Amino acid sequence: MGSLGVLERLIMDILWESSGSLSANELRDRLVDPSTSAGSKRPLATTTILTVLSRLEIKGFVSRDRSNRPHVYTYATSRADHTAELMHQVLGTVPDRAAVLARFIGDVSPQEAETMRQLLGEAASAE
Repeated sequence: MGSLGVLERLIMDILWESSGSLSANELRDRLVDPSTSAGSKRPLATTTILTVLSRLEIKGFVSRDRSNRPHVYTYATSRADHTAELMHQVLGTVPDRAAVLARFIGDVSPQEAETMRQLLGEAASAE
């Protein structure tokens, strides 16, 4: 997995928020070209959507159901999994992980801190 481009992210946001699989045309209908201004909403070409979906499939973000036409796509990895992977990638690039984690923890809300305590307790219990 890796990072997502602007259009890839827009498509993934739609798929993550969808209750089921979507075709390229359904995705196109929900998208607007991110390179245009807000006042000139130009629809993207279906071929553009298909190209991005193909890239997302190669990256492991989406899966394609080819049993019917048109093919439909669904996310293969959750938003939470993707975000966690990005966090691990970032932590892997710094020499002082503890400093980064300390800075991160210093910026969380009391509710988020309590959630982290619970999750760490569960992870310790599972070992």
